[in-house]
Amino acid sequence: MKNSKFKIVEGGISAPRGFLAAGVHAGIKKKKKDITLIVSETPAIAAGVFTQSLTRAACVDVDQQQLKQSSYASAILINSGNANACTGARGYKNTLQTIETTAIALGIPKKHVLVSSTGVIGQFLPMDKMTLGIFDAAKQLRKDGNNDAAEGMCTTDTFIKETAVEFELNGTPVRIGGTAKGSGMIAPNMATMLAFITTDAAIARPLLQKALKRATDMSFNRITVDGDTSTNDMVLVLANGKANNVPMKEESSVFQKFYSAFEHVLIALSKMIVKDGEGATKFVEITVQGARTHADAEQAARTIANSNLVKTAIHGEDANWGRILAAVGRSGIRFNPEKAEIYFDRLRILGKNYDISFSEALAKKILAKKEITIVVDLHSGTSSATFWTCDLSKEYVHINASYRS
Repeated sequence: MKNSKFKIVEGGISAPRGFLAAGVHAGIKKKKKDITLIVSETPAIAAGVFTQSLTRAACVDVDQQQLKQSSYASAILINSGNANACTGARGYKNTLQTIETTAIALGIPKKHVLVSSTGVIGQFLPMDKMTLGIFDAAKQLRKDGNNDAAEGMCTTDTFIKETAVEFELNGTPVRIGGTAKGSGMIAPNMATMLAFITTDAAIARPLLQKALKRATDMSFNRITVDGDTSTNDMVLVLANGKANNVPMKEESSVFQKFYSAFEHVLIALSKMIVKDGEGATKFVEITVQGARTHADAEQAARTIANSNLVKTAIHGEDANWGRILAAVGRSGIRFNPEKAEIYFDRLRILGKNYDISFSEALAKKILAKKEITIVVDLHSGTSSATFWTCDLSKEYVHINASYRS
């Protein structure tokens, strides 16, 4: 993907034609915004991917049912400060009630509302506050409401995460916008975190779902902060066709251009999540190359990225290549450790046959940077995969030791 194919534009989730957004404070959290609405002025084709955890929040089950009932959605309601997970029949009933309230506030069918929650597990939604917040957000919907909407999704996030691009499909300008939240419980396993994508492109539902699944596997499913998968993970996308391009119904060169921009948006949001990892001080890109198969490369890169020993060594700026090689060794893939090479940026810190004739001073200088690249070459094949992670600091423990308070 090259940025020359499209340009970055302002507006985030409401950059595409026909989308409005709002974020308000309803009192679920003490001071910060906690209710977000993303609305398409006309019904949009909808698609989603969700956590594969068996401990699932009510919103995950309800959204999957909504998407089975209808190919269209006009609104996404998000609340932060309360995950409404592990809340049983009452939590499920409350989710349905928020959908009904949103439908009334916007004057749309209930089947056209999707819902998402994030925050503390095991607490019931404060329904009086939710109801007032939904009506308040509905009144405040506007074209430039993207920043407020992004704020309303945040929990331990330290900055909002949004991006948007514009490009042409056969001469027709098309936009894709997105916003996400997440800085802890990040190790997605979706078919961690929440992300919402909008586009004014006209595209068939099966093709949109295929694009979402493929792009998610190349982005959100390749990031990790702490190795934990959330109860509420989901990515939802709305496509309202307002660009009036010739509808994409099958894979083609036009679809490939759309997909390139779509994947770019998801990867950009994924990297923002990692950079905002709870307590993170360093952003790390890990590439495993020379693997026997793509699955091997992906599994090895994921294991390195999830290794607390690797992540703490990076935080301590220690060129401990042994932890990286050990992670590959326990990943379950087949390779010959004696053939492996490891690089920090362009500095080789491990050569074949365990050659470690590198400069500790240069390695320390690289590890002192805010962004670091690690390449592991297995010399076992031609496949490669890239993951993104961050370091693990004392601040991560502090944040999560007192999350509920």
